[in-house]
Amino acid sequence: MPDSGKTAPVANQAATSNHGRIIVALVFVAASSAFFYFDLGRYLSLDAMKDNRDRLLSFAQTHYSTAVGLYILVYVVQTAFSLPGGALMTLVGGFLFGPVLATVYVNLGATIGATLAFLAARYLLRDWVERKFGDRLASLQAGFERNAFSYLLTLRLIPLFPFFLVNLVSGLTRVGVGTYILATSIGIIPGTFVYAFAGRQLGTINSVREVVSPNVLLAFTLLGLLALLPMIYKKVSAARHRPESSVG
Repeated sequence: MPDSGKTAPVANQAATSNHGRIIVALVFVAASSAFFYFDLGRYLSLDAMKDNRDRLLSFAQTHYSTAVGLYILVYVVQTAFSLPGGALMTLVGGFLFGPVLATVYVNLGATIGATLAFLAARYLLRDWVERKFGDRLASLQAGFERNAFSYLLTLRLIPLFPFFLVNLVSGLTRVGVGTYILATSIGIIPGTFVYAFAGRQLGTINSVREVVSPNVLLAFTLLGLLALLPMIYKKVSAARHRPESSVG
């Protein structure tokens, strides 16, 4: 006869977990829907920022601490909910705070926001993905887990991979939270500084795409490939030291 005393807490725990997932999913859907329904993106357009740059600069100079806090908070929300406008926010940060401090503030806001998106994806989807595709993903999961830092650093350094997509996909792997945070925080520094530095000339920029030239993209790609060198060296070294099978 089954022990109902033991099964009841397990059932309650599962129900609570499902309710939690539903609530988190609803929060993300509601936030994204509100952003597009109320057309909040118009406030994060390049033209809007250029038109209001004098007022923004005056507010930042008069209420510096408040401006920094609001800026980081907006960046966290934008990144956590995978909303558009990250590159533009970095340009504005460079204009308001200078490239060095803006890089620090963006790094803080983007890393916190990316971590929240990563945890949400893991909480909402990873169990389902592993149940559905576990057999097919086993080798990929193992490889990613062994070399997670190098993989993530490469993905962050090469701007060909959308930032929000890396956040969500990483949440479906078994990479540790600490490794994810460290790789994200380090990997976004070069790109952040480039945009923040360009933000000093906010009034003369007509498109966010103007900031990243082919040479800059090439430099980021080379940095990303360099991040893979430790992993490649480890594999080559292991292959060299692998004992040869004895011949009978």
